[in-house]
Amino acid sequence: MYNKKMTNSLRSLFLLEPDVIFLNHGSFGACPKPVFEAYQEWQRRLELQPVRFVQREQTLYQEEARAALSSYIHCDPKEVACILNVTHGVNIVARSLVGNYLQAGDEVLTTDHEYGSCNTAWEYLCKKAGVRYVYQHIPLPVSSAEEISELFWTGVTPRTKLIYLSHITSPTALRLPVEAICERARQAGILTVIDGAHAPGQLPLDMQAIGADFYTGNCHKWMLSPKGAGFLYVRLEQQKWIEPLVVNWGYRSTAETSRGSRLIDYVEWTGTHDPAASLSVPRAIQFMEEHEWIAVRESCHNLLGQTIQKISEMTGLRPAYPPASDLYSQMGIAPIPAETDTTWLKNQLYDQYRIEVPAVEWNGQKMIRISVQAYNTPEDLDALIEALQVELPRAAPRQAVEA
Repeated sequence: MYNKKMTNSLRSLFLLEPDVIFLNHGSFGACPKPVFEAYQEWQRRLELQPVRFVQREQTLYQEEARAALSSYIHCDPKEVACILNVTHGVNIVARSLVGNYLQAGDEVLTTDHEYGSCNTAWEYLCKKAGVRYVYQHIPLPVSSAEEISELFWTGVTPRTKLIYLSHITSPTALRLPVEAICERARQAGILTVIDGAHAPGQLPLDMQAIGADFYTGNCHKWMLSPKGAGFLYVRLEQQKWIEPLVVNWGYRSTAETSRGSRLIDYVEWTGTHDPAASLSVPRAIQFMEEHEWIAVRESCHNLLGQTIQKISEMTGLRPAYPPASDLYSQMGIAPIPAETDTTWLKNQLYDQYRIEVPAVEWNGQKMIRISVQAYNTPEDLDALIEALQVELPRAAPRQAVEA
């Protein structure tokens, strides 16, 4: 059952404007007050004595933050580096592999559910090197992880040398069966790169169980950290491929100056920058532990499933995935009529109802992408449903209405 009391109490711990029904945590996250205060304290400590902080203290602070993060995602601290975000991480991996591990004629297999900026990075680099970037279509609706896995694998050819997948997709919020695909890829000698932009915080993460060679995640979304906190995980045996995106002092590291691994040396220090966001990650992890986040996630998932079912009944459209399944977590899509003007609908929901929620289009299908976080209540979702009952009939393009 959804714990209304729990979410009402947590709402006061977030900085969100009280008059907005915020159902778009998936875009940029939202930072709780205690975590934001820790972030500001790190910034203050940096400015009190910048030279001492950067030259004498920062390395130790980063090691402590990295240790907390590696424990949270279950990996060796030498296998993870703190970076800005997933787009940054994908660029590091793609630039390291294309032209080195990946040569002309090779193929990178992905799905047609991936995030646009990361696709752009792969396409740009692959085109320059003569590598094919191949999209495998995964149609909606889907009914099981096994169905997705088998359909995806039909895109594998003898030229497939790398698989790039989202753990939870951005446009459709679909949880892809990355564990099964990574295991099969390892048996086939294919490297795997997983985009975990939306997974940390929504799902319990265990890098060993997932089995990816490379995994990059955001801490600023569902992990509740400040903006500018992400990570890149690389298995120790695959770190030989990593090259610096920005050549820095770590590139000249020696046995005495190395911070533990090629990955950390090459990608974590990119010149003078504000490290406060990544140093605040341990406080975000602590916040989730203090507030029983396993139960929070389950409550949010249940409320989202109920909402998807109600919208499906309203529109008469089949859900993209079974509402009672684990094919989505705290973010999910509800299909809406094909004639919907999504830009008009999104603006109308915000301007008239103060509901922040994206109305999007993917592969010709239109949908509402709903995020449910700890600060949301059943009343928030009821308000969305009531608004859609009024506005969906009015959201067809103007010319269609006039006709």
